[in-house]
Amino acid sequence: MPGTPKKNLMLFGGRAYPELTEEVSKHLNVTVTPQQAYDFANGEIFVRFEESVRGCDAFVIQSHTNPINQWLMEQLIMVDALKRASAKRITVIMPFYPYSRQDKKHRGREPISARLVADLFKTAGADRLVSVDLHTAQIQGFFDGPVDHLWAMPLLADHIRGKYAGHEITVVSPDSGRTKLAEKWADTLGGAPIAFIHKTRDPLRPNEVVSNRVVGKVEGRLCIVIDDMVDTGGTIAGAVKQLLNEGASDVVIAATHGILSGPATKRLQESGAREVVFTDTLPIPAEKRFPNMTVLSIAPLLARVIQEVFEDGSVTSLFDGNA
Repeated sequence: MPGTPKKNLMLFGGRAYPELTEEVSKHLNVTVTPQQAYDFANGEIFVRFEESVRGCDAFVIQSHTNPINQWLMEQLIMVDALKRASAKRITVIMPFYPYSRQDKKHRGREPISARLVADLFKTAGADRLVSVDLHTAQIQGFFDGPVDHLWAMPLLADHIRGKYAGHEITVVSPDSGRTKLAEKWADTLGGAPIAFIHKTRDPLRPNEVVSNRVVGKVEGRLCIVIDDMVDTGGTIAGAVKQLLNEGASDVVIAATHGILSGPATKRLQESGAREVVFTDTLPIPAEKRFPNMTVLSIAPLLARVIQEVFEDGSVTSLFDGNA
């Protein structure tokens, strides 16, 4: 007899950041599928799901924090296990896309590692990718299938708008390459003016930046420095100091991904910024936090996107048709 297949949403989470997966599951009102996951003595990863996943709509969440290669491999293995267990559709949710800064060749004989990551997930069996604030939008084209590129800007901008209403705001890009993002921020904040930091970077010395000068009106204004990620904090801390030297009344940092490697926390604390705002796409442990840091939850957005994908709805509609 012909039957109507039932759609079955199942949520899976890696070991990198189980708290985020649990929060997403609460918003969705589903349980995280139990699994065995452990490392062998030589570092190999083993994963086995403890429930049948046959015919399910699988959503696999992993935050690619340090050690990034371990968590990337674990998510690939989870996808492979789901494919071999006959999951109907596999959606990979990586709030922070690993290797996203290696999205093109700057010089000869360099890899394009962001493309390699997309190829790995396709080979493993992923049908769809979901990520938040890709380093560059072109990464969407690296994966042969649907890619949902989510924006954290509405979440961050709502916080800024609510907390700093009445201030004269200038949106500042830490370099000329982020001016388009700054324009979107400016529109969201009601037509605020924009500025950017003109800087130089030595391609042979990663994570080292020399800030030169500020282009735009910042004197006497509250400057919102926006970026997609903060790794070692050198770029953003240099921008804050430059803005304060140019007469900005205060500076707030707003970024999506708080990687916070090495000296980042110390640099941000000592930069002179009034507030530092991140989302929790990556775990930010207590020892990396300080009093004027605010961490906003990305889980409600991820849960809404999962629901839209599961119901074959519109993800773009969540961002007023702009995502």
